[in-house]
Formats: sequence, structure tokens, C-alpha cells
Amino acid sequence: MSATASTRTRPLWRTLAIHLALIVTCLVTLYPVLWVVKLAVSPAEQMSASANPLPDLQAIDACAAASPHSAWPRLSCALRHFAEVTTTTTSQGTWLFGRQLLNSLVVSTVSTLIGLVLAVTAAYALSRFRFPGKQLGMQSLLVTQMFPGTLMLVSLYAILERLRLLDTLTGLVLVYATTSLPFCVWMLKGYFDTIPRELEEAATMDGASSLQTFVRVVLPLARPALAVTALFSFLNAWNEYILAATLLNDEASFTLPVALKRYMGEYTVEWGKFGAGALIVSVPVMALFFALQKHLVGGLTAGGVKG
Repeated sequence: MSATASTRTRPLWRTLAIHLALIVTCLVTLYPVLWVVKLAVSPAEQMSASANPLPDLQAIDACAAASPHSAWPRLSCALRHFAEVTTTTTSQGTWLFGRQLLNSLVVSTVSTLIGLVLAVTAAYALSRFRFPGKQLGMQSLLVTQMFPGTLMLVSLYAILERLRLLDTLTGLVLVYATTSLPFCVWMLKGYFDTIPRELEEAATMDGASSLQTFVRVVLPLARPALAVTALFSFLNAWNEYILAATLLNDEASFTLPVALKRYMGEYTVEWGKFGAGALIVSVPVMALFFALQKHLVGGLTAGGVKG
């Protein structure tokens, strides 16, 4: 029976129940996001006890009445926290937020590229070749995913201190690239298993070398898996806080998740600035999702067929 015929014969109450469940799920999912938006655009610094996630228009009007000389008083009050977060400077007058944004972009991008290059070659070798220790190596990579990153924090700190890479972006890039490598290898290995070997044999018979076959045949076919793996690796580096807060001490070297922590003091929390910063940090992630969304479903499903 076709999908169209199945839809036509489905009872009306079941269709309504499915749509109602989807609507409720969307509301539950979006509710925390709307609350963060409310914190970011409300002039007050305190978290409202109200369950209403919409912006506090009365507080915005009160702020606008206190600044009548502004050309757009309501807009300036709603965006005040965003302006304060993005214009943060050091004691020397350097644009601190811009530096921290650049740190996050550089660390996330470079660690993703390094991890992806290493994972692609390792996953292809595990998928296509037979060699002693292959199964043991794959199981060892899988076992490393059982332990949280904090368990390796002491050893990572000692290694970076011995290499004199503490409080440097280079050390953070190496940590992120290596910690995300096992997941990337397993993800890509499962996808390479689904690519028919006959395509590579045909390219070899046409005179292509092993490198040409890998670059021109295998990698284009693995584009969905590469996109998904790169996205997960980027997200891991972009959102990670514990390792960055431990390995970085200079404020100018902080990444954005660590920079957000300064709005949470010992006794008070600047909720407005914290919400504005959280929304700003999420913008690159959402942009990546929109750019790679057509590859996400295919890469996730095909990569889980074999392992």
C-alpha cells in the first residue's frame, strides 16, 4: 500500500492526536529558548519568577521612559544586554568579546579539520583493510567513549604542562581533536562500510591509483557522513566548557562558553547578559545546522547501518 493510500485511510482522530502530540512537543522544546530570549531582552538583571516566557514589556517601557533622549528607546532597552556583552573590553581597551569569539571559531574549526583528516584515513583503513590488531583497536576506541572527559583532565593537564602548551589555544585544539577522534572514526567507518567495493575496483581498472580512488570516488560518496561528523566535532569544541576553563587562565584566551561564566558571580548572576551571551553563542551553531541540514539525515542513518 502506498504512503498516499495509507494517509487517506488513517482515522481522523489518529491524525489529530499525532498533530496535537507534535505541537505539545514543539512547545515543550521551545519553552526554555523563549525564556532565555525573555532574559536577554528584558532590562532587569534578575530572573523573573513568572512562568510567562514572553518579554516583560512593562520593564521595557519603564526603561524607555527613563531614557527619553534615545531615538529608539524601546529598541535600545531591549537590546541593551546584547550591546553590553558584545562591547566588552579589557582594562587596556582591547575588544575582549571579539577576541573570545575569534578564539572559539579558531579552536572549533582547526580541531574539526585535524580530527576529520585523521578520522577519515583511520576509518577508511579500518573499513577496507585487514591487519593484525584491527578488532582490538576498534574496541579500544569504543572503550574510550565510556569515560567522561573530566576523567582524563588530570593527565591532559600534566601532558600539556610538560609540553608547555597550557593556557594556549594550540593545546586546547590538540585536546579537542584527540577527544573527538574515536567518535569520528566509528561514525565514518560505519559509512565507508556501506559504500560498495565494486566502485573502487572499477576505478582501479580504469587506471586510477589508490589515492585517486580514495579522493575522487570514496570521499564524494561519503559527503553526508563527513558533514555530520564535522558538525558533531565542531559542536563538541564550540560548546565544551570544563576542559577550556581548566586549561585556560588568561581572559584573552577564553572561548565563549568560558567567557559566559563571568556573568555568574558568587552571590549574584547577571541573567540578562547571560541570556544575551547564550543567544549569541548559539547563532553559529544554528547557521551550521541550516547549512548542513540536507546531509544530516542521510549521514546519520547510513552511518548506523553497519558498525
